[in-house]
Order: sequence, then C-alpha cells, then structure tokens
Amino acid sequence: MESTEKIKKSRLGNRVSPMTNIGINALFIMASVVCIAPILLIVAISFTDEKELLVNGYHFLPQKFSVKAYDYVITAGDTIWRAYGISIVVTLVGTLLSLLIICLYAYPLSRQSFRYKNFFAFFAYFTMIFGGGLVPWYMVYTQLVPIKNTIWIMIVPYLMNAWYMMIMRTFFRTTVHESIIESAKIDGAGEFRTFFVIVLPLCRAGLATIGLFCTLGYWNDWWLPLVFVTDNKLYNIQYLMYQTLNSIQYLASGSAQFSESSKVIADMPSEGARMAIAVISIGPIIFAYPFFQKYFVKGLTIGAVKG
Repeated sequence: MESTEKIKKSRLGNRVSPMTNIGINALFIMASVVCIAPILLIVAISFTDEKELLVNGYHFLPQKFSVKAYDYVITAGDTIWRAYGISIVVTLVGTLLSLLIICLYAYPLSRQSFRYKNFFAFFAYFTMIFGGGLVPWYMVYTQLVPIKNTIWIMIVPYLMNAWYMMIMRTFFRTTVHESIIESAKIDGAGEFRTFFVIVLPLCRAGLATIGLFCTLGYWNDWWLPLVFVTDNKLYNIQYLMYQTLNSIQYLASGSAQFSESSKVIADMPSEGARMAIAVISIGPIIFAYPFFQKYFVKGLTIGAVKG
C-alpha cells in the first residue's frame, strides 16, 4: 500500500499545473506565429498587384489580387522545370551519399576498439579550423578532379562535413551500447552487417537530423553553380532564381536608359517577383519536414538496452 501511495504521489508531483500548461501552450503558439507570419506575408505579397504594393505597402491579405509575378517568373518555360529536376536529383543523391560517408566515418570513431580513432577524429577536426582557401579548392575541382560543368560538382564538395560527423559520432556512442555490438558478434554478424542491420536502424533520429541538414544544404545551394557551372542546362532552381532576381534588379535600376521599353519595365512586378521567387524556392523543401518528423519521434523510443 505504501509503495502504491508513493507512486501516486510521484505521479502527482510530476504533473503540470493548469496555469503552467496554459502558459507553455501560449508560448509555443506565439513562437509558431512568429515563424509562420513571415511566410504568410511573403505569399500574400507575391499575389498582390505591383502598383498596389507601391501605394499601400505590405498586407497579409492582398488588396488587389494578381498572378503577374508568377507569370513573369514561370515564363522561362522548360528551363524552370529542368532546374527543378536538377535540384531534386542533386538533393536526393547528395543527401544519401553524404549520409553514407558521414556515418561510415563516424561509426568507427565511436567504437572503443578502434585503435586509430583519435588520429582520424583530429584529422576531421583539423579541417574545421584550417582551410586551403578558395583558389586551391577551385583548382581541385577543375584540374585534379575535373567535374566542372557536370551535375557532380553540385554534389561532391558537400559530401563530407566534419561537424555533422562529430554529431553522428556522439549519437552512435550514446545510442548504441557496446553490449549490442557484442551480441551481434556472438550471433555471427560481421562489421558491415552489424552496421547496416543493427546500428543504423537504432539511430534513425540521428540520421533524420543529419539528413535534414544535408537536404537543406543541397537544396538551398547556389554558390557551387555560380562558381563552377556555365552550362545553363545544369542550373539548379536556386541559381536560376538568383539569376532571375539579378535580371529584375538590373532592368529596374537601368530603366531610365531603356526609353523604348520604359513602360514594360515600369509594369514589371519586381517586388512581387522577389516574393514569388522565395515561394517557389521554399515550396518543395517544406514537404520534407513531415517525412523527417516521424523519424524524430521513433528515434526517441528505440536504442535503449533491454534488460
């Protein structure tokens, strides 16, 4: 009876009071509004007529509905869909390969039996502090590894990230207990089978975290195409939108010099096009979050050593 009363008291002590619960919910609602409001404003601006924006400014509800900004951005025709395809392929292939390389590097460093783990950990950590610079980096991918003007130039430079590797190493070390590895050895599993069949399924939360970081990095990248890609058939969506935005700014800033087409330039949806570019760019990546979210939840309930 005493033990039952102690359990009830401990449960009651862990409960959150109604006022505290209301305060926590209000805090999270405010944080959600702060995060969602800018996105809603961007979407509203992208569907607002350009002249209305100049007269009345920004509003969460379009004062005068217009899709001219999207018409202007999508007039590229097949170019924009090709750029979307390039971005999707680069993001999928890059994320999978990057996860594989990072995990294969991090897993041995998490094992106590690996003799050279300190050397390889320092080797990765050293690259976080010192870099070769832009010119040697450019020469590597144009002369030593000639992948310039190929789709691989947007994948290979981001395959390895020392910081992500250290996060994954810590996750392996804290999630996969040595007794699990020993049990797999007793059952006759080799190193690769232990890694792919036992270790990786236990680390879904870590894989989802690093995979999300890699996905965002590949999808949002426009720097590599700017430096290495001159073939417009290999432009990804971010660099294509970057070029479109620069074209809009160039025409708008030099409108006085274009007397013959001044009316066309004046009617050009420069502000709305900027917001339309933002909506088009972030659209597909938003759908990646629910995919990773379920692995975050599952990863919290697995990985413990059962007694």
